[in-house]
Formats: sequence, C-alpha cells, structure tokens
Amino acid sequence: MDTVFIEALEVETVIGIYDWERKIRQKVVLDVEMAFDNTKPAASDRIEDTVNYKAVSKRLIAFIEASHFELVETLAERCAAIIRDEFKVPWLRLRLAKPGAVTGSKAVGVVIERGTRT
Repeated sequence: MDTVFIEALEVETVIGIYDWERKIRQKVVLDVEMAFDNTKPAASDRIEDTVNYKAVSKRLIAFIEASHFELVETLAERCAAIIRDEFKVPWLRLRLAKPGAVTGSKAVGVVIERGTRT
C-alpha cells in the first residue's frame, strides 16, 4: 500500500486543561500518513482518483480552528475520524504535537494509528 502524507500542518486552536489555556489560542502541528493505492491516480493523472491532500488539509484546518478540546488525545481521535469517514482512508497514522507545552521540550503530543493497512 502506498502513502499520501501531510507534514507539519500548523493550526491554532483552543487546547489545554488549564484555565489560562482556555482563554488563548495555541499552535498544534499535525503529520498525517494515509494509506492509498497510487496505481489508479498514477495511470489517470486525475485528482479525483486520489486522496486530495489539499482537501484533507483544508477540512482539518477548519475543524481544528473551530474546536475547543482539553486533550490532544481527543483532538487527534476526532481528526482521524474525519479523515477515515469523509475521505474513505482505510488506514492512517496521525501525529499531533503541541509545541512548547512542556518547558524544556520542543513539543509533546500523541501518535495514533487507525484502520487496517493492506
């Protein structure tokens, strides 16, 4: 199975468990890998035959910007569900990072895999 990916998608949102975090917007960064058979779009050279990474990115940006979650885990799960349900992706790996959340670290976050990679 081939992979379509989105790397370092930066979006600002309300995320966090502390009162002060609920009053500001913070950056989250996503890396997404989506399983897809590339043979059909490679043969047709048509965007309709592939996973449109621009459409996926725009959908995630709109969702994340409007969201207000406490946990990165919850946000990651919701993003994965959108990709799988709306874009019919059978398998994905999603890394969601929250830069600067822990002093001394570049970022913290989660990596999840959902679906079956065939």
